[in-house]
Amino acid sequence: MKIVMEEPPEGEEEQIIIRCRRMTPELLRALALLKAQDTLIAYDGNEIHRLRPDGIYYIDTVDNKTFIYLKDKVYESKQKLYELENSLANSDFLRVSKSVILNLRKIKSLSPALSGRFEALLDNGEKVIISRQYMGDLKKRLGI
Repeated sequence: MKIVMEEPPEGEEEQIIIRCRRMTPELLRALALLKAQDTLIAYDGNEIHRLRPDGIYYIDTVDNKTFIYLKDKVYESKQKLYELENSLANSDFLRVSKSVILNLRKIKSLSPALSGRFEALLDNGEKVIISRQYMGDLKKRLGI
């Protein structure tokens, strides 16, 4: 693979061009890392915040409201869970239940729970339940 970097002329927008014969999992991960630099828009009351995905622990929906959980702060999102899932596709985020998207990089440990479910202990001490129907995807992503 050849990597070419050029400085754009003054006043011209920076851009990334990828030329490939086929999209490989490695390229998808590289694109996800680039996209992860993007931010999500979230709200704290009347304040609007831009959140970087790498600081997000998980995203949860309760009573048709979507919440974004950081280490010690919770924000509300106006986007639906499936919209956030699409924007975080091919990154370290994975749907782990009907109402939760989890940042896999924030998992400290996994342990079995009732009815074939698992419980993820996160770096910040919070626990998230992983539904059994999503366990196959999780195991595949974690390589276990």
